[in-house]
Amino acid sequence: MRDFVIFTDSCCDMTAQMAEELGLVVLPLSLEMGGRTYRNWLDGRDIAFADFYARIRSGETATTSAANVSQFDEAMRKVLAAGKDILCINFSSALSTTYQSAAIAADELRNEFPEAKIFVVDSLCASLGQGLLVYLCAQEQRKGRTIEEVRDFAESTKGKVCHWFTVDDLNHLKRGGRINAATALFGTMLSIKPVMHVDDGGHLTPVGKARGRRASLLALVDHMEQTAIDPQHQTIFISHGDCAEDARFVAEEITRRFGITDIHINYVGPVIGNHSGPGTMALFFLGEPR
Repeated sequence: MRDFVIFTDSCCDMTAQMAEELGLVVLPLSLEMGGRTYRNWLDGRDIAFADFYARIRSGETATTSAANVSQFDEAMRKVLAAGKDILCINFSSALSTTYQSAAIAADELRNEFPEAKIFVVDSLCASLGQGLLVYLCAQEQRKGRTIEEVRDFAESTKGKVCHWFTVDDLNHLKRGGRINAATALFGTMLSIKPVMHVDDGGHLTPVGKARGRRASLLALVDHMEQTAIDPQHQTIFISHGDCAEDARFVAEEITRRFGITDIHINYVGPVIGNHSGPGTMALFFLGEPR
């Protein structure tokens, strides 16, 4: 049985250390800001995450780009030439063309490396929801599962990865077309915070509202309490838009309610953070329904 490597992209929002420990290949998406292009590396080598959010708060804007076919071709070719197979798990196709780029590159390389197995999975996930799915697949790989078994695990598990999040500033969602201008205006005036999730099709969907920041943070944990599968034995991921104190508050509430201590916290990276804005708080776990 040939060894295989798990690929993903930087919208997984994992720490660089975790990605390295798991042996992942992570392709960066890009953003253009202030006339310069930055790669969204997990270690922030092009643009530090705190610096990115400081610039967004000061009024700067950015545009983002998906990972392209040539990036995947180059990275995949190196692994295949070394005699290893590839399982590639990417950012939701409903939010980016990154998955399509990976799939095109894989199709082209299968002709050149007919003995290789190259599987591409549309995670239908975002941020550390994608990261959680990749993390769980890497744990299956460590158990000695075959590439087909881990692929099947990814496909059967991705619909159970729950994404619950809220934002502090509705204007970023307005600019991204997620809410209209009137909703953003009145919501800001009344301190209304949206509670959103990623649906079964991988789209961002508003599902509720909370009055005030603290209520919105507690609402995330409430949803976990309602839908989590065996929460006491889960690994929980939390991502934040430069609001680490709020992330710790959510983590502490999870520990208080469920006794969970295996909780990982990291930034929402610049590519997703450009659309969600500073103050974004997101909670990820396995649950039913999503």
